[in-house]
Amino acid sequence: MRFNFYSLLIVFILFSFTQFVKAQDLPGIIKGVVIDSASKKPIEFMTIALKKDNVVVKTIVTSASGNFSFEKIAVGKYTVLAIAVGYNPKNSSVEVTTQNPVVNLQNITVSSQVNNLSEVSVNASKPLIKQEVDRISYDIQADPESKVLTALDMMRKVPLLSLDADDNIKLKGSGNYKILINGKPSSMVARSPKDVLRSMPAASIQKIEVITTPPAKYDSEGLSGIINIITNKKIDNGYNGNLNLRHQFPVGGPGIGGMITVKQGKFGATAYGGTGFYNSPETQNASSRITTGANPTNLSILGTREFHNNYRYGGAELSYEIDSLNLVTAELNPYGGYNKSTNNQDYNLTALNQTTSYDLFNKSRFGWGGFDATLNYQLGFKSDKNRLLTFSYKYSNSSNPQDNNLTFNNRVNFTDPNYIQHNESKSTEQTVQLDYVHPVKKLNIEGGLKGILRDNDSNFEYKSQNSSGGDYVIDPAKTNIFNNNQDIIGAYNSYTLNLTNWGFKAGVRVETTFVKADFISNASNVNTDYTNVIPSFSVNRKFKDNSNLNFGFTQRIERPGIDNLNPFVDRSTPNFETTGNPDLKAVLSNNFELSYSKFKKGSINLGLSYNYANNTVQSVYVYDNLTKITRMTYDNIGKDKTLLTNLNVNYPITPKWNLSVSGNIGYIWIEGLINGVLTKNKGITGYGYVNTGYKFEHQWRANASFSYNSANVMLQGKSGDYYYMSFSGSKEIIKDKLTISAGINNPFMKFRYYRTNTEGENFAQTYSSQNFARSFNASLNWKFGKLKGSIKKNERSINNDDVKSGGNKSGS
Repeated sequence: MRFNFYSLLIVFILFSFTQFVKAQDLPGIIKGVVIDSASKKPIEFMTIALKKDNVVVKTIVTSASGNFSFEKIAVGKYTVLAIAVGYNPKNSSVEVTTQNPVVNLQNITVSSQVNNLSEVSVNASKPLIKQEVDRISYDIQADPESKVLTALDMMRKVPLLSLDADDNIKLKGSGNYKILINGKPSSMVARSPKDVLRSMPAASIQKIEVITTPPAKYDSEGLSGIINIITNKKIDNGYNGNLNLRHQFPVGGPGIGGMITVKQGKFGATAYGGTGFYNSPETQNASSRITTGANPTNLSILGTREFHNNYRYGGAELSYEIDSLNLVTAELNPYGGYNKSTNNQDYNLTALNQTTSYDLFNKSRFGWGGFDATLNYQLGFKSDKNRLLTFSYKYSNSSNPQDNNLTFNNRVNFTDPNYIQHNESKSTEQTVQLDYVHPVKKLNIEGGLKGILRDNDSNFEYKSQNSSGGDYVIDPAKTNIFNNNQDIIGAYNSYTLNLTNWGFKAGVRVETTFVKADFISNASNVNTDYTNVIPSFSVNRKFKDNSNLNFGFTQRIERPGIDNLNPFVDRSTPNFETTGNPDLKAVLSNNFELSYSKFKKGSINLGLSYNYANNTVQSVYVYDNLTKITRMTYDNIGKDKTLLTNLNVNYPITPKWNLSVSGNIGYIWIEGLINGVLTKNKGITGYGYVNTGYKFEHQWRANASFSYNSANVMLQGKSGDYYYMSFSGSKEIIKDKLTISAGINNPFMKFRYYRTNTEGENFAQTYSSQNFARSFNASLNWKFGKLKGSIKKNERSINNDDVKSGGNKSGS
């Protein structure tokens, strides 16, 4: 199998190379200049599409002098289409022949539109990647695989993003980031982004933005940056919608998602929602731990696990335009779900004079649910339509109940009782915000105020079975009620200046945080206040060859969330305990970004980044020789430095065949004091991704991709590397309406093995798990309806992206 796979890979590379060389020999050139019919001046950045047989084969944008040139064109008849917002489209017919390979259209005059531009259909592959002054965006709708993949699957393709072996999302190899939905925080992705994104069809997403230098208007949370998922599309008079049905097996399950938009007069509404299952048949796992010192031990755990996961999400966006200057919008987002798992494990602990063993049966259930509601009022000004004042209010609550039921059998030298753990974790948040935007010629000034009242509660209890094997009784020593109140007051001011070839963004954000934590059961508390001044700066230089250079600097904050603060001790795995730390402080990181991008026939993005922080929250593992328990908690002990390069290339080998390559490679230095002992680790980190797609006749498409993730460097160890491979195909049954798709993931590998090594004073432990790698999926995507006019939406709304979520673990 290995020989066949590499043989196919070599054939594929050779075939790609011959096609590339063949493309270089094409003789034709089509060029011209686009000018305004009234002013007679050249038009910059107008889109020029080259069509053959009514199918777009190439696109390009005009330079500052209005010039464009299509090179390496095959002999034949073509249509050149010039199109831009504010201008009427212009068609020009041309023919490239052997005798006349160079066609110069000279001046193409286009006229400004008097009325609104009617819909123009350009059947092209839109650019997938776009570089802006402070972010990179990936156009999901321009990717044919969006009709078969989930939102989580698409994260593998986005520059700077990757997934680890457990499908956790990484930004530049780090879990320290924030995810926004349509520029706003959402409680449904705060706990575990992969759960909700796994149930969301990619077809419902317009684009994904990776904001590496967030401007001052965003809350300062997210050490590595912000991931912004844009789902709202242009909303017009009438109605339209989208429905997606999908199924994946043997791991995964069925899912459904959809959205519908209605617009009538001044009122508009968009509703979306979905549900999905992600189940896994039984898989194996193993843990081992060797301890040294006065009483050395050897622990071996062999087990099996199966789980059932469900996620339900929904939302509604309502808009009412009172008049041209007054706009009211509202958003409602309910969500919920659960993860149920069954674990069977065999324990064997060998010490000097005794062996302890037992069989463990553990049933666990993690639930989540909540509701977000936002109300916005936007006031415009007659003097300038871009001058805006916005008032916003947001209310959200969430609940995350957890239950563990442990039963021990076949006991040898083991007397601990069976026990039940329950933890009811809740969060409530209220936010008031004021934003003001004031443009002055080429300068855009923004400012705002914000207040957040955040209450986190945790009621955890531990019940052990009495010696007679009857009732379960609460153990007061392992039971507590914990409240954590976090109030934040913030203000920001930023400036954006756009010149012909330069763009500048600069701003500052000031935030004061008030924290009060109470342990009600034992009448103890922790109080702390702190103020942060967060600067941000980015600059963009555009060049005439459609390339640009970006530089940015910002500081970012990571505030600990309820999962990191919660002192609840998870004892669902004997000999290993996990708990939060209510004494955690906010982390401050310094980030520098330098990037280069060029867009011509294809696109290329190159980047270099460096960031450092001196008090990062790290996962800390300590072994207790007396209890023989390894406890994991969090602490502000890390000093992190990361130097990282990244690359993204998207190139059309032929009009129907596209190739994209992306990835990053870097080096991490990390150190921290654990129980007074200086611990250090360093190493190479990175990932690589290759995707190729081909468009056949009759609306058939095929895609193949391969990715590799290196080991993850942690303070006390590292995880294993892994690779991922997928193939998919789709067919448009009804053009732009009904598409059927199918795919296979990791066809040459049934299981993927995830391994983590952790070391500390007097101990070394290893955890490995077996996960299903090979899976099959199929989906049906249906678009319906017709739209005519647009709905107005607020330019500003609440963005509470300031808290570290439980789904994003600390460390690099």
